[in-house]
Amino acid sequence: MGFYADGGGYHGFLLDVDGSYTTLDVPGATVTQAYGINDAGQIVGQFTYDGDTYHGFLFDIDGSYTTFDVPDAINTWPNGINNSGQIVGTYGGAGLRHGFLLDVDGSYTTIDPPGSTLTFATGINNAGQIVGTYDYARGQHGFLRDVDGSYTTIDVPGATSSFASGINNAGQIVGVYGDDGGSSHGFVATPK
Repeated sequence: MGFYADGGGYHGFLLDVDGSYTTLDVPGATVTQAYGINDAGQIVGQFTYDGDTYHGFLFDIDGSYTTFDVPDAINTWPNGINNSGQIVGTYGGAGLRHGFLLDVDGSYTTIDPPGSTLTFATGINNAGQIVGTYDYARGQHGFLRDVDGSYTTIDVPGATSSFASGINNAGQIVGVYGDDGGSSHGFVATPK
């Protein structure tokens, strides 16, 4: 699952276990990008008709697309989906970014760690724990939002910035961090 470019634009794709590819194109879109998949094969991502405004999509295993937008948002960028069908991502416009959770009942919850100025929600596990990255006056930090709504900051020791991008069902978190020399490194954080 991901996206590729050709002479006709950007297209999402699914690489199946048998090695076959399925192209994902939201009907009428000029760009389709797939970012998250669950065990049932449901895929979420973003698309645009005009290159300026992005919308979310859910591709279901029956081949249907459901499009959605966070209410009152200029752009909606979904990143992850769990087996319950909960979707996380980012919404905003004009330099503002907030994380969101789209629950299975159709309700939206804004995901912003306290004191954050920009938030990117990037992953969700089957328990409903959400990870992502937020900007704060002192830099960029990863975060974990637990099912009770509490936030934990994720900073790799000695790093200048930390970005959390995914979480599995065991609670392990993966991401990237930057060091003083300007290099980037991957990390795995394992819960105690």
